[in-house]
Amino acid sequence: MSTSPLARKGSLRQTVRAVCWSFFGVRRNSGYRDDLAKLNPLHIIAVAFVAVALFVAALILLVRWVAAA
Repeated sequence: MSTSPLARKGSLRQTVRAVCWSFFGVRRNSGYRDDLAKLNPLHIIAVAFVAVALFVAALILLVRWVAAA
């Protein structure tokens, strides 16, 4: 019996944590498998887009701050 991606139950905190680990680039195989089993891929994509937007905004603000000095 397999679970469909829409029936997966994962909290927002777990999804954000998985995306943060992906940005850092280090993850244990057991943690990856747990995320794969528990988290909804659509939620991961949505959180990743928000994280990328925040990261780019932070970089832009940092460059403007450094260039203004």
